[in-house]
Amino acid sequence: MFDHVLIVCTGNICRSPVAAAMLRKRLPDRRFDSAGLGALVGQGVEPKALQLAKADGLDVEEHRARQLDIDLMVNADLVLVMSDGQRREIANRWPEMLGKTMRLGKWLEDGDGRDIPDPYRKSHEVFKHVHQLLLQATDGWASRL
Repeated sequence: MFDHVLIVCTGNICRSPVAAAMLRKRLPDRRFDSAGLGALVGQGVEPKALQLAKADGLDVEEHRARQLDIDLMVNADLVLVMSDGQRREIANRWPEMLGKTMRLGKWLEDGDGRDIPDPYRKSHEVFKHVHQLLLQATDGWASRL
């Protein structure tokens, strides 16, 4: 059973904290954390992502970005990343963690999976699109965890 899931993106201010909050809301008995491969350490959720999260009743106000490290990965039962590129980066840095690292978008596109693009510094419409992808992706995982 996956009791502790770590969600990873790049800066840990747009996708991963929102996805963690989505899963936390659906599965309150489990632990969901987030981190970034190139985290903007100490920053809160990006304002456009924050607005969309709050509109969905998600609590991300207290989030502060943190850098992914081996300890976070070792302590997680499952690590979910946004892209195949991020999965490869984890494989390069910590090859022993590859077996428990999967894409958040694995269940999208009728099970073919897809990457979830980074909306950072893009338009509100891009953030809305990514937010919808996160909702769909976390729905897929929530039913399988």
